[in-house]
Amino acid sequence: MKIAHNYFVYILECSDKSYYTGVTNDLERRIWEHNNGENTLAYTFKKKPVILKYFQRFEDISQAIAWEKQLKGWSRKKKEALFVDDWEQIKQLAKPKK
Repeated sequence: MKIAHNYFVYILECSDKSYYTGVTNDLERRIWEHNNGENTLAYTFKKKPVILKYFQRFEDISQAIAWEKQLKGWSRKKKEALFVDDWEQIKQLAKPKK
């Protein structure tokens, strides 16, 4: 029997209004680390506090990583449409500009 795991792809809004996208197996701990971490090289270190804007749970790490990579390629407007679950806007933003 396969054991179900929890993996989360998440997007944070940083204090400078930039977005950070990541993947973790413990969402609560990871957000705490972003807000309280001591890694001076981390993207969010000087951009605290961070606010969780979006997350999606996966049971398969490969699917989680694929979704994270896809989201990292999205525009700011597309991510903001995702935050409000506006898939029509996401589809429009995905169309090539003429």
